[in-house]
Amino acid sequence: MTEQLNDSQWQMPAFELHEFAPRKTDYCVCIPIINEGERIRRELADMMQHTIADYADILILDGGSTDGSTAHEYLRAKGVRALLVKTGPGKLSAQLRMGYAYALRQGYQGIVTIDGNDKDNVDAIPAFIRELREGFDMVQGSRFVPGGKAINTPLSRMLAIRLMHAPLISLGARFPYTDTTNGYRGYSRRLLLDPRVQPFRDVFETYELLAYLSVRAPQLQFKTKEIPVTRAYPSSGKTPTKIKGFRGNAKLIGILLNVVRGHYNP
Repeated sequence: MTEQLNDSQWQMPAFELHEFAPRKTDYCVCIPIINEGERIRRELADMMQHTIADYADILILDGGSTDGSTAHEYLRAKGVRALLVKTGPGKLSAQLRMGYAYALRQGYQGIVTIDGNDKDNVDAIPAFIRELREGFDMVQGSRFVPGGKAINTPLSRMLAIRLMHAPLISLGARFPYTDTTNGYRGYSRRLLLDPRVQPFRDVFETYELLAYLSVRAPQLQFKTKEIPVTRAYPSSGKTPTKIKGFRGNAKLIGILLNVVRGHYNP
């Protein structure tokens, strides 16, 4: 039986819920997307090949896709348990709040998040779940630890991670992260429900929640670790990313500074 949640004050965007199957496991995979087209379809096909649904229920957190990639029968055929479609305001962090709240209300003991743009190796999902089962609360995927692989990472992205993003997050967290922009990660139920964390607030709208949880978990002495993953960018063509141009990067820097100085702490 799931414990009584103190969720009356949780702030979330309005969303539509489409459930295709009942809950089958204690863990879930949350995949935030918006117009990922063939990328999310390839990723789901890869998950099916690796029988990921045997380890964790698959939840799609859609920001309002219009490209037809979330056709219900297709998702059902690929083993997706539920599709949540955000209809209210906000971007990535709002999608994550929507999905994480649903997952906790459904009784999942842990959540793995993976981007829906087919850059990450889905066969690492069981490793995240194993670490959560063994008592870790924040499990960060890293392409830079032994066993990890960084394939075709743009030089500008590599420099930003190594010289700015990872050092700042590590400073605030007091934990030596190496790959802090990587959205491939796992969270325990106890971390997300701790009253000192409170992730279900409207202040988390764009990229704030990812950075905040990376810092807040080790700050509060939740068990944190990095595990090796592979992140592969296309060898040619457009780089799949939602952070674009000077304005987007400047906003990300502002978020980092706010996280480090505790601006989002409850």
